[in-house]
Amino acid sequence: MRIGVLSYPMLFQREGGLQVQVRETVAALQRAAAGGFPLQVELVDATRARMENYDVIHVFAAINGNHRAVEAAADARVPVVLSPLVSPGWDRAAGMRARLADRVLGNLTQWAVQSTYAQMRSALQRATLVLALGATERRAITEGFRIDDAKVRVLENGISPRFFDADPALFRKRSGLHGAFVLMAASISPYKNQLGMARALAELALPLVLIGAVCERDQGYLDQVRRTGGVLCFGPLQHDDPLLASAFAAAAVLGLPSQGEVAPLSVLESLAAGTPVVMTDESALALPGGEFALAKVGWRDQAAQQRAVLAFLANPPPRERVRALVHEFTWDRVAARLIGHYEEALGAV
Repeated sequence: MRIGVLSYPMLFQREGGLQVQVRETVAALQRAAAGGFPLQVELVDATRARMENYDVIHVFAAINGNHRAVEAAADARVPVVLSPLVSPGWDRAAGMRARLADRVLGNLTQWAVQSTYAQMRSALQRATLVLALGATERRAITEGFRIDDAKVRVLENGISPRFFDADPALFRKRSGLHGAFVLMAASISPYKNQLGMARALAELALPLVLIGAVCERDQGYLDQVRRTGGVLCFGPLQHDDPLLASAFAAAAVLGLPSQGEVAPLSVLESLAAGTPVVMTDESALALPGGEFALAKVGWRDQAAQQRAVLAFLANPPPRERVRALVHEFTWDRVAARLIGHYEEALGAV
């Protein structure tokens, strides 16, 4: 079984959760192949390879023109597995408003212009199977985009083993931080809301450590965050840099009060390192029984963010108990389940 994996052309020009997801998924599938499973998996070079040369195409993300990749594979009668990364904010009402706006846009432009919603819906409709990262994303897909629930499956992300074994000593030595601090490991932008977190922590006189890249258009935003005070910026780190895993282990709390998240890898990696998390309540991530280590709050609610951080500082959950929440989240487990979904998609065409 030959699997072609692809996403939008500029994917690997930056670093983030999707890039990690793609790399780790491919690596785990290749380990399965090396272990004797009859499988060949590779990243598709769409400028050279043809869709019909693959048994299954796996497309990551339903945005940035990826609907064309789904359409091309479907036209070639190659089954498509789509990991769409749909925001949990897409519910029935949001979908209804988007479809109404599409009709207005279509009438105004004689259907020469498509919205992002229309492109995402096209990808979801033409995919053979759709993989959601959790029950919340599954609802967003079926309700917001009117996709048949029968073709949607749930498959969570994995976590690299190094986060479970992370040692805080390296980061403490490099940073000089030996007391409590809050970590934000995310691209720096208004959407991720570093400024809101910085303002909340400034009132608590608690340091905020930022790890992540900033694009040129958001450089002014980063300057504004820095002026808040108590903010230390380490810039971007490669996902396999030991300093990143060490930072997760050294932090008292991971903060991610962004405007929306699907199932952020940084949250899973923080929990694997034994560090509790305060994150946005606009998220598809659900860990039953995990409230002792995972607090969800409104992204605009700085008072709630402060209370959640202070609660974890006052009563830190035992790190081994935090790690246990996500101990089954391995990339090899993801690969094993993915192979089953590929076989299912292949049998459906």
